[in-house]
Amino acid sequence: MHASDLLSEGTLFAFLVVLTRVSGALVLVPLPGMQSGTETPRIVAALAITISLYSCWPHYTAFPEGLARLFLLLASEAAFGLAIGLSVGILNEILKMGAQVMSQQAGYGFASTIDPTTSADSGVLVVIAGLMGGIIFLALGMDHVVIRAFALSLTNRPPGEFHADQHLSEALWHFASDIFSVGVRLALPAIALLALIDISLALVGRINAQLHLISLSFPMKMMSVMALIGLLAAMYPRIMRSESSVMIQIINRVAGIEAYGR
Repeated sequence: MHASDLLSEGTLFAFLVVLTRVSGALVLVPLPGMQSGTETPRIVAALAITISLYSCWPHYTAFPEGLARLFLLLASEAAFGLAIGLSVGILNEILKMGAQVMSQQAGYGFASTIDPTTSADSGVLVVIAGLMGGIIFLALGMDHVVIRAFALSLTNRPPGEFHADQHLSEALWHFASDIFSVGVRLALPAIALLALIDISLALVGRINAQLHLISLSFPMKMMSVMALIGLLAAMYPRIMRSESSVMIQIINRVAGIEAYGR
């Protein structure tokens, strides 16, 4: 292929369209380090994915006529990417919601650290859950699913043909509700354990009023929750795999993929 073909007006427009589609997803994907400092890592990731999809780029001869048509096309591609990025972000928020509930009950809410994905103060357990969710996401190969969906979508749903319908909105809404339902269920064992600790300390304090057990309650709760998380750690990948099937269905609907095989 000649250099003139690579730098033609149609090729540059195809690059812009695919870059807009990919960048829309990376805006909401919670990868560690992507939002700390400058946005250079996120820009490099968007460019790398876009170039890797070169063989799937649509073919154009020139830029579309009129700024309004160009704006509508790019807005449609940005909405496409945002829909995929939102579904990926929801999957990661499930573990963080469960950790947030446990933090308030166990006393970890009093300690905060810097979240590497948002550069904001967050609870210790919330940061650990966010990093764990990102590691599990990559370990399950969900990043390959997303990139492959982008490649197939350029054929099944060419640029400009994406329209958010009611079914897609309902699917995203129901998936977002799993943040609270699944997150609270993840925290229920810890809540039950902490309730038993409170009841036990209250009974011991009632029997012997000379014992000052308030100073022991926080250390016991913190150590108990950490031990419980260690025991239940093997369960988190299975939960993420189960919820990722819903994410894949939403991505398939967005990308126009009828059947998706990993």
